[in-house]
Amino acid sequence: MNLKCPVAVLLLFCGLCAHVAAADLRLYTEDYRPFSYLENGKPSGMAVAVVEELIRRTGETAHIELVPWTRGYHQARHQADTALFSTVRTAQREAEFQWVGPIARGYTRFYTHKDAGLRVASLEDVRRLGTLAIPKQWYSYELLREQNLDNLYGVSTPQDMLRMFRHRRVKLLLANNLTLDGMLAEQGMNAGQLQEQFDLMPNDSYIAFSLNTDPALVARWQQALQQMRQDGSLERIYRHWFPAADERTLVDLLRSE
Repeated sequence: MNLKCPVAVLLLFCGLCAHVAAADLRLYTEDYRPFSYLENGKPSGMAVAVVEELIRRTGETAHIELVPWTRGYHQARHQADTALFSTVRTAQREAEFQWVGPIARGYTRFYTHKDAGLRVASLEDVRRLGTLAIPKQWYSYELLREQNLDNLYGVSTPQDMLRMFRHRRVKLLLANNLTLDGMLAEQGMNAGQLQEQFDLMPNDSYIAFSLNTDPALVARWQQALQQMRQDGSLERIYRHWFPAADERTLVDLLRSE
């Protein structure tokens, strides 16, 4: 190639720029305390701490951005070099992403107001208690819709769900036990006001990479996460953000591969 030719030089330069751009990762997350949120204008939270450590260990050039869940989900499904976290891995989503994790383990649980005196032990009980509000983008909404729950009502945000529950427009709250305290605090409530009912399902939170992202890059991230399990880094981060975490659940998380 004659590099003295202006056209050749321009094409080479454009090719190099395209290569560099492709190496930059865009990592999307949502406002979902304590996993991810903005603090002094910067992303913070348990999942953000894990992802930042993985960026450091893999040496990737990456940018974390807080966006509405629907936008992040769309981007991670359709664009190369993107990922969405924290994403619960489900059968319905399995083929849509490449998965790195799990980075956290919790339980999706039904709750009622403690002073309501209700006992809820099954989905049949849930059906009998009137409207059940759940954000449309949540995996639990997908799951319950497949169960043909005829009282399911999709709302736009977790805050909408909490407001309806606080004002007793609905009798049940469905939430991840790891995020419950933060969600309640936004509405001036606390866990002492609630009664635990039954677990819908355990859930594992992952980093969901787009299918158009280089599989070798995804493998490097999974390997770096395994190193974090082995050297105690993941446990330290987890205990910092979830000091009251169930010990058995933590052990299971650290043994996952």
